[in-house]
Amino acid sequence: MIRPTRAAILLAAAGIAVALLPVFVSPGLWRVWVAFVGSAGLLAGADALLAASPRSLRISATAPRLLYIGDDPGELCIEVGAPDSWRRASALCDLDPLFMPQPEQKVSPAVPLRVPLVALRRGEARLRALWVRWRHPLDLTVAIAPNVRAVRRTALRFFGARQFLSGIKVERYTGDGSEFEALREYQAGLDHRAMNWKASARHRKLLSQEFRAERNHQVVVAIDTGHLMREPLVGIPRLDHAINGGLLLSYFCLRTGDRVGLFGFDEKVRCFAEPQGNVQAFPRLQRLSASLQYSSSETNYTLGLAELATRLRRRSLVVLLTEFTDTIAAELMLENVDRLSRRHLVLFVALRDAGLDELAERRPASLADLHRAVVAQDLARERDVVLRRLRRLGVHTVDATPSSISVQLLNRYFEIKRRELV
Repeated sequence: MIRPTRAAILLAAAGIAVALLPVFVSPGLWRVWVAFVGSAGLLAGADALLAASPRSLRISATAPRLLYIGDDPGELCIEVGAPDSWRRASALCDLDPLFMPQPEQKVSPAVPLRVPLVALRRGEARLRALWVRWRHPLDLTVAIAPNVRAVRRTALRFFGARQFLSGIKVERYTGDGSEFEALREYQAGLDHRAMNWKASARHRKLLSQEFRAERNHQVVVAIDTGHLMREPLVGIPRLDHAINGGLLLSYFCLRTGDRVGLFGFDEKVRCFAEPQGNVQAFPRLQRLSASLQYSSSETNYTLGLAELATRLRRRSLVVLLTEFTDTIAAELMLENVDRLSRRHLVLFVALRDAGLDELAERRPASLADLHRAVVAQDLARERDVVLRRLRRLGVHTVDATPSSISVQLLNRYFEIKRRELV
């Protein structure tokens, strides 16, 4: 990244005027042009000799070892040591494509250079070099993982919720589930359907049954990794939004005593983890979800969901995180989701593009805006048609923006657990 200074630019501009002298004044003045070019060359050579050499610059860089996609950006800190004659220069960091490009900045020995690291994709990102007139290799590596910090933050907000504790502290929340807990003497206000007539006759007093919330449900988070899921939404691919929401749901399922598995697929099965219980299984889910790659293949719902159905030996809650475009492309998806829902409870999760809704509702200012609004309204209408068809099939649906998908997914899970639908 070698650029001329302002003085060099002005000197070159003056050379144009000197070059025109032989044309307008006298042909014999060509010697002046030669002398000017020679002087400019000598000045440039002297500047090159007096400038700091690449070996005189001492570059030290530090970067975070791990970043979470969708979280606060990291920071690359670069300190430059240089001779006293070196004041400041423009610097540009050669970032990996997994990061958002950053503009060049001014760097000086007195002030460290701080470059924001905004993650766009998961993976192992490399910081290759720093350009400060010369190329200085950095050779740093930053791992970009799913946003587990968001899981921890949301978990803290739900710790005090009754639904969250349901199934853990069974001695407090009786009467909500389907598993028998104990017999108690009947009192006014209790549900008549919970009366145990045989036990009442045996003990010669009215006894009522208490139930507790059932635990040990089997939950499988099925994540579509096809080409539609690699498209960015609010600056982050849909796949990463799905992974973040799936990890959050998995954490809560494990905390409430359920068993959680992971299934990834597009044109073929990418990963499968048998449902396991206990919070100690969460790192395994995190590791497997981080290994899901961005695919350019079309999703094969027939192969993926049929394979999932054969691997599940008991009725499960299948949380399907996927995406579709229109009713025609969704026909095959609807057919296979219907087949899966006959044995398992399916929760269909899709990410809604808030920008598309805004475009459909915006008042058009030109003919082109009107065309875009009509297309956006047609896409939204077809999306609603597919979701209504899913609900008629008995499939639970969540269609929310990335900012609210995690909370809505948890609320729907708590509702399913409270109603004992699995």
